[in-house]
Amino acid sequence: MIIKYKMKKIIVTALLALGFTTINAQEVEKEKSPITFSGYIETYYSYDFGKPDNHMRPGFIYSHNKHNEVNLNLGFAKINYATDNIRGNFALMAGTYAAYNLAAEQDLLKNVFEANVGVKILSKHNLWIDAGIMPSHIGFESAIGKDCMTLTRSILADNSPYYEAGVKIGYTSADSKWYVAVMYLNGWQRIQKVEGNQTPAFGTQVTFKPNAGVTLNWSTYAGNEQPDALKKWRYFNNFYGQFKVSERVNLITGFDIGAQQSARGSVKYDIWYAPIVIAQYKPWEKIQLAARVEYYEDAKGVIIGTGTPNGFKTYGYSANFDYLVTDNVMFRLEARSLKSKDQIFLKEGNPNANNVFLSTSLAISF
Repeated sequence: MIIKYKMKKIIVTALLALGFTTINAQEVEKEKSPITFSGYIETYYSYDFGKPDNHMRPGFIYSHNKHNEVNLNLGFAKINYATDNIRGNFALMAGTYAAYNLAAEQDLLKNVFEANVGVKILSKHNLWIDAGIMPSHIGFESAIGKDCMTLTRSILADNSPYYEAGVKIGYTSADSKWYVAVMYLNGWQRIQKVEGNQTPAFGTQVTFKPNAGVTLNWSTYAGNEQPDALKKWRYFNNFYGQFKVSERVNLITGFDIGAQQSARGSVKYDIWYAPIVIAQYKPWEKIQLAARVEYYEDAKGVIIGTGTPNGFKTYGYSANFDYLVTDNVMFRLEARSLKSKDQIFLKEGNPNANNVFLSTSLAISF
C-alpha cells in the first residue's frame, strides 16, 4: 500500500511538471496508507558488585535485572492503524522486561506489548474510547528506554504499572493543553484478573500543558488486588512535572503515594510513598548527561516486601551518560547506588545495606 502510494505520487508529480494534469498533489496525500510499522530493540549488560550467584538483581527490579549477562531488555515489533476516527495498535515483544513484568499472565499474553483499538465518538471533539492492552496511565517512565532520561527505571516506575488492560475514555481539549481520562481496569498491571476477584478497578488521569516547556500530571488508581474473600482496597496517586528549563536542560519531579487497607474492612491503611528528581543536561548535540535522586518507603511491604524490622526504606542515586550514535541509535552508560535502612541486599552472599551496579545499553528504534 505504501509502495503504491509512493509510485502514484511520483507519477502525479511528473505529470504536473509537464502540464499534463490538473490533479492536486494534496489529493494524493489524503490517500496515504493508514498503516505504519515500527520496532525497538534494547540490549544491555549490568554488573552488580554484590555478585549474585543466580545472576538476578534484587527482586524489586523488573527491568535490566540480569547481572553479568549480555541480554535483551525489550524488543518489539509494532503495527499501527490510524485514521481520523479509528486507531489501533498491536505489538509483540521479547526480553527480560517481558519475562519478569508479565510473569503472572497467561502464556499467550506474556509477549503482548500492546493490543488495543480506539474509536473517536464525537466528530467535532477529540473524545476517544480505547479498549484492550495499553501503556499505563501512571508515571513518566515507560518500558521503552529511549523515551526515558535514565538507562534503568526508577524504583517507583518498576513498582507501579507499566501496562494495563481495560477500557479508557479520553478527551483532549481543542488547544491541546488539557487531557482528561477515566479507565475501567482489570487490576494493578494485570491482563488476567486475580482468581476469586470480581472487584472492578478504576483509574483517572489529568494532564495540563500550559506551554511547550511544561507538563503537569495527576494519575490515580483504585482497586482490590486480593481475592474478594480477602478484599483490601488500594488507592494510589501519581504526581509529576516535566520542565524544559532551557534548550540544554530538562527536569522531572515526581511523587507517588499509595494506601491499602491493613485487613478486610479495616479503617487502618498501610502507606507507601516515593519522591524523585531527575535532571538532564545536553552539553553537545550527541551527548546527554543525567542525574537521579530517589527515595522509596514501604514500611509495611504492600508493594515491596522485605521481612525486615523497618521494611523497605531505600535511597537511590544514579549518573547517566548517553551518546546518540545516530537519530535512532543510542548508547548509554549508568552508575547507580541504592542504600537501605535494613540489610535487604546481598554482597557475595552476605546481607548488606548497600547495592552498587553499573549498566550499559545499546538501543535502536525503527
